[in-house]
Amino acid sequence: MIEIKNVSKSYNKGQTKAVDDLSLNIRDGEIFGFLGPNGAGKTTTIKMMTGILNADSGSISLNKYDIKKDPISAKMQMGYVPDNPDIYNKLKGIEYLNFMADVYEVPSNIRRDRIKSLLERFDLLDSSDDLIQSYSHGMKQKIVVIGALINNPPVWILDEPLTGLDPKSAFTLKEMMKEHAAQGKTVFFSSHVLEVIEKLCDRIGIINKGKLVFCGTIDEINEYASGDESFEKIFLEMTEK
Repeated sequence: MIEIKNVSKSYNKGQTKAVDDLSLNIRDGEIFGFLGPNGAGKTTTIKMMTGILNADSGSISLNKYDIKKDPISAKMQMGYVPDNPDIYNKLKGIEYLNFMADVYEVPSNIRRDRIKSLLERFDLLDSSDDLIQSYSHGMKQKIVVIGALINNPPVWILDEPLTGLDPKSAFTLKEMMKEHAAQGKTVFFSSHVLEVIEKLCDRIGIINKGKLVFCGTIDEINEYASGDESFEKIFLEMTEK
């Protein structure tokens, strides 16, 4: 579960309001899609959820752990995939994964099987002994995803996780998201790919200029349609007003 209560964040000494009084409640067992145009406040929100940025006001908790008051416990609940796979190029893939397993205190007898299983699912097993600097963008994205899931966290926070993935790996990750939610756990998923959001998510939130303009199911957002409008057109209308 993720609880965001009245969260705001400004830049430029308060002149630029990136997130404005945002409140969201993401339930256990659901995939929640987070949408908005460029600069709407999506990544700022995610960085506050993960403790990278401090909110100016409000509170954020993951499975009841406040990210500001108890950051270590809160971060142990999450697996975070950032919007850009900037990682340690001088490490081998397997070294990076063991480093992540050390950070999250995953016992050696558990990590071996988990790392092998994830590498196999993302077709990286044969490349795990190669330096990350030799990886393509898509391979780096996959190793970041594996590293984020290495401790089997109950809360997944994914910022544009499908960017750069080949079709098979993208399908694998989407299936894993469904499996995770089916186990009663939480997926928070930001993407610009409206078709994926529409098909995959149980509920969606749309943010524009720092404010939440919609939160609900796809069926509920379709109620805003004036006629036979597509989800894409409704989204554009909501974010252009």
